[in-house]
Amino acid sequence: MSMQNLKIILASTSPRRKELLGLITDHFDIESADVNENVYLNETPWSYVRRLALEKALTVAKRHGEGVIVLGSDTTVVLDDEIIGKPVDAEDAWRILTALKGRYHQVYTGVAAVNNTTTTVTSRVIRTDVPMRAYSNEELSAYIASGDPMDKAGAYGIQNSDFVAKRELTGCYASVMGFPICAVHSFLQAAGIPATSGIEDRCQTFIRYRCSVFPEFLTQ
Repeated sequence: MSMQNLKIILASTSPRRKELLGLITDHFDIESADVNENVYLNETPWSYVRRLALEKALTVAKRHGEGVIVLGSDTTVVLDDEIIGKPVDAEDAWRILTALKGRYHQVYTGVAAVNNTTTTVTSRVIRTDVPMRAYSNEELSAYIASGDPMDKAGAYGIQNSDFVAKRELTGCYASVMGFPICAVHSFLQAAGIPATSGIEDRCQTFIRYRCSVFPEFLTQ
């Protein structure tokens, strides 16, 4: 089977990951992996997101035979070496966002690719330092009331235009959104899927961000 004919499956129902993968190709399916996202004892953020990205990709890949490549990803927020997941309720979202306010934290995103034809498994973890601005309590209340924080690690979406949480960012913006598409693009190229020209320009236009780190990922 030609690698160019590989079927791409995104092991995530995240609308953000769907949009970002759509910058590379329109030809992919979506399946939920439904893995246990509990953190292991003494597990580092790097190991945590890598493990979950791999588990998601492998879980979906096991449902299929040859001819598919499955992409998995997981993102977590870290403050003072503590992994911060999704808020359990509005009060928890307030606690998290208050702790992040005016400080730097780290976002770790793991991404993995499982090629069922070659049985190749590839993974990578990207860390981005994110400086948060000193938003007001009124802004915070309105944002939490919108419901947007509730399905997001760290209780915020960096792409939300109504609540701009960050100050100036360097690093991979798409990775903070949950899907570093330059790294994903390199995985697909390694699998023999033809390169998408101008992917770095398409990404920057879509997220309205001037990226300085894409050459690091596209040359892997």
